[in-house]
Amino acid sequence: MQALSQIITKIIDFFYRPFSKYIPQQLFRYAACGGGNMVLDWVLYFLLYNFVVGHELVYIYLPLHFTPYTLHHSICLTPHVLTLLLVFPITLFTGFWLNKYVTFTQSSLCGYNQLFRYILIVAINLLVNYLGLKFFVEVCGIYPTPSKMLITIITIIISFFGQKYFSFKK
Repeated sequence: MQALSQIITKIIDFFYRPFSKYIPQQLFRYAACGGGNMVLDWVLYFLLYNFVVGHELVYIYLPLHFTPYTLHHSICLTPHVLTLLLVFPITLFTGFWLNKYVTFTQSSLCGYNQLFRYILIVAINLLVNYLGLKFFVEVCGIYPTPSKMLITIITIIISFFGQKYFSFKK
């Protein structure tokens, strides 16, 4: 894995040269890694929403066993929220790996603390994503994929400052 992170870092740093006068290297690496992870998120979201989840409501039935009688409780998930829940764990771990091994390599915190703090920041972003999707799709009537892209702009800002000054601080 270390060899892969070194290759990714060399590729990013190669493209950094023309921007070195204008952007700090860490910010450029963050943008490149975050951009790559964001594209992965969008592509997975699009593919899963359109070809796996579909455009139908999904009901999850949960049996509850309190007595000899079985009670059933169902949860209804809209397709755009279910897709978010499917894509989230994938981009969580790819984002953490890229931030830890490519962007914020100077952090003195141990890996478990970094991961815990990273998950806290991502949880905030997940809440922003959930509320944003609910608002843009269900209130404003905007299609889910463009809604997800709009919300991403907000979460990028939250994420950079959270990761730099909390998750991977020196």
